[in-house]
Amino acid sequence: MNKKIALITGASKGIGFEIARQLGQQEMIVLVGARSIEKAEQAAAQLQAEQIQAHPIELDVTVEQHIRSATDAIEKEYGKLDVLVNNAGVFLDHEGTDVDMMRRSFEANFFSAYALTASMLHLIRKSAAGRIVNQSSILGSVGTILTNEMYGKASAPGYTVSKAALNAWTAQLSIQLRDTPIKVNACHPGWVKTDMGGSGAPMEISEGAETAVYLATLPDDGPTGGLFHKYDTLPW
Repeated sequence: MNKKIALITGASKGIGFEIARQLGQQEMIVLVGARSIEKAEQAAAQLQAEQIQAHPIELDVTVEQHIRSATDAIEKEYGKLDVLVNNAGVFLDHEGTDVDMMRRSFEANFFSAYALTASMLHLIRKSAAGRIVNQSSILGSVGTILTNEMYGKASAPGYTVSKAALNAWTAQLSIQLRDTPIKVNACHPGWVKTDMGGSGAPMEISEGAETAVYLATLPDDGPTGGLFHKYDTLPW
């Protein structure tokens, strides 16, 4: 298998779909992960119409059985995984600030990425140049929200704290894998015109995907263990 295999979660729409498109345009085989097989199939069909090698995969990242089934299917079909983009996530703070909201935020934004990566790691180790990209946010940068007037003026504890946990784990995983060819980074896509970002956001979806694609295609001497927007390193 000469072609690289990339799995993108939350890839049926928005930034995840665009990441799949841009990686597919670089001749990767893209596995389109979505919570339902119907949504995954629809997204994969759109990409196939653009001459991209895309395949649907049912993957609700909060469901353990979906993670196991996806891992088994990728191992059987390809025997390796070159790129894992943990893109799926939620913003639930509009629902209130109770403990249940915090738990669901952590489940979707942190624990699911942790569990999926742990399940797929033996396949990523079989890649000549494995890349793990965690879709984070500048709102998870403690050094930013405490000093930047724009990002620090609104409180969203479920989202920001779960993304901060994702950032800390990104750094830890890069330490664990620093003696391997695998590179692990987190990214801030920017304020993008998605369902989460809203129509008033200044960035188009195509631009919002660029940082994840950059980190998914890093050269051998590229960085690991950082938080990035485009080519710039952000504070943890």
